[in-house]
Amino acid sequence: MKRLPFALLAVAAIVPWLIGDRYVLHVSIMIAIMAMLALGMNLMLQIGQLSMAHSAFMGIGAYTSALLTMRLGVPMPLALLISALLCALVAAALGPVFLRIKGVYFVLLTYAFGQIVNLAFQEWTDLFGGNGGLHGIPKMSAFGYRLTDPALVYGVALFFALASFGLVRAILRSDIGALLRSLEADEPLSRSLGADALAWRIAVFVLTATMAGVAGSLYAHIIGFLSPDAFGFRLSVDLVVMNVIGGAASAWGPLLGAMLIVPLLELLRG
Repeated sequence: MKRLPFALLAVAAIVPWLIGDRYVLHVSIMIAIMAMLALGMNLMLQIGQLSMAHSAFMGIGAYTSALLTMRLGVPMPLALLISALLCALVAAALGPVFLRIKGVYFVLLTYAFGQIVNLAFQEWTDLFGGNGGLHGIPKMSAFGYRLTDPALVYGVALFFALASFGLVRAILRSDIGALLRSLEADEPLSRSLGADALAWRIAVFVLTATMAGVAGSLYAHIIGFLSPDAFGFRLSVDLVVMNVIGGAASAWGPLLGAMLIVPLLELLRG
């Protein structure tokens, strides 16, 4: 019975390839990207912090990767790596300030950060294209080979989603996961046992921002177009909903939430 969820996950992952329809593959790609973001949100929830900043980190990763490839000719894999590193550095700089605050004030602070970043995307038109968006972003490529086949692109997105799932699940099932949960349940007790609560929170914030940066880079090169609206407050709300619907107690929850919410949004789009 313990292997049943993995078997079902394997079947769900293979089905889009068996169907082969471009639209089904596109929706599956978006599920994989959103699953990465929702898994990052799950780690933040484990430490008792609800972050509204991860949509902004996704935007930073997306625009950075797009601009590096468009204007500097940086290869896409290197642009993805730089985007993830930039998000990690921004989170490491903000974490010591943001994570000293808890509760609704942390939510408001991260929301304000997200709005500032989104406003920069809108108003700095020479760099980001403003509300008109950024067009002509190169498609995914590796070793000089462009990945134009949706089935191959889905394979890449699925790899990163499953890697994120494996990482988050391993963390939550380890002693580190127990420590992270203890920060939310009884921080004074954790600190009395020698845990540096702030350092662990910063580490989680940096890791999840990096995951959001990778998701943003993939999104930019898969969609080929960026606009500030894609990285607004609604995205943060969707990530919370995915964790609530799927269940935030384990790494399976955000994965299930992404598999339910993303297709539902597509079905209700009309």
